[in-house]
Amino acid sequence: MRVTIERSNLLKSLNHVHRVVERRNTIPILSNVLIRADGSELHLKATDLDLEVFEKAPAMVEQAGATTVPAHMLYDIVRKLPEGSEVMLATEADSNSLKIVAGRSRFTLQMLPESDFPDIAAGDFPHTFRLPAKELASLIERTQFAISTEETRYYLNGIFLHAVEDAGKLHLRAVATDGHRLARAQVDAPNGCEGMPGVIIPRKAVGEIQKLVEEPDASVTIELSETKIRITVGPVILTSKLIDGTFPDYNRVIPTGNDKELTMDRSSFASAVDRVSTISSERGRAVKMQLGDGQVVLTVNNPDSGSATEEIPVGYEGAPLEIGFNSRYLLDITSQLNGEEAIFLLADPGSPTLIRDSSDANAIYVLMPMRV
Repeated sequence: MRVTIERSNLLKSLNHVHRVVERRNTIPILSNVLIRADGSELHLKATDLDLEVFEKAPAMVEQAGATTVPAHMLYDIVRKLPEGSEVMLATEADSNSLKIVAGRSRFTLQMLPESDFPDIAAGDFPHTFRLPAKELASLIERTQFAISTEETRYYLNGIFLHAVEDAGKLHLRAVATDGHRLARAQVDAPNGCEGMPGVIIPRKAVGEIQKLVEEPDASVTIELSETKIRITVGPVILTSKLIDGTFPDYNRVIPTGNDKELTMDRSSFASAVDRVSTISSERGRAVKMQLGDGQVVLTVNNPDSGSATEEIPVGYEGAPLEIGFNSRYLLDITSQLNGEEAIFLLADPGSPTLIRDSSDANAIYVLMPMRV
């Protein structure tokens, strides 16, 4: 194999694929990136057996071929090469190392054979649809923070993506919950997602997809089977296994009869919660909200360090109510809201609260209260 490629193109492609590779691997080939020179392109692929990322970049191929080399080592080498340089990658027929040449820099990396590299992307994907990158990015951004990190409830360790009819229209909906909070966002269903299976996309795959959809004008192709999802954005193809489990019936925990409505300036509320929670401990993050006529008093008590209170004007005309929440969870949710006002629909101190965005009816959040 002998191929020459611009450093910027190689670095951009390696940046996408090398992140999939775990730093520590008991299987040596999983530490490597597959490099294939073919036609006028360089193909790169990396996997951890659950997730695979493939990307191609334009290159000048003198001799076609393929090999694998340590992914993080190659990325670090290319990252440290001078900007604007041309990188030559070459292997000799009787050698077990890859030669990397750029200007006066020379490197050799130990290779493992291409034939050992696993392929998880094989198989049929019967469901295919396309949607703008900004819509997929919006679904992820508004729900990702609520993904559970508790490994015993593995079916909550991802985003539940499914098609659902709502108000007579079909929507593509994303839901995530960790048992303490729930986030639900939806967009108009694109053509082709009718009849798709409800799938749980793992946390690691969600994080990589989020990085791929940063360009809002891009278009995303989503392909689904019962066990895998494949996302194509430009020259990048990400394939991931799905979580094999049943996502709980989230509709049961979304309250419908909360009759106490609280509206307030989102940024003022978030700033006030942030200020009073300065006094809280890592173990106890509870902030008490005392709702009265036209105002909310936020209180945090920490026996080890002191207390803090702050009053903020709000729109509230119901009966007085005291309710507590985890301050970090409150800040996570308010950071997702785009409108100037946050709308809280409450019932009582022991029941879940529904939180809405004044500027977006397609996103709702549910937060369980804390005892204070």
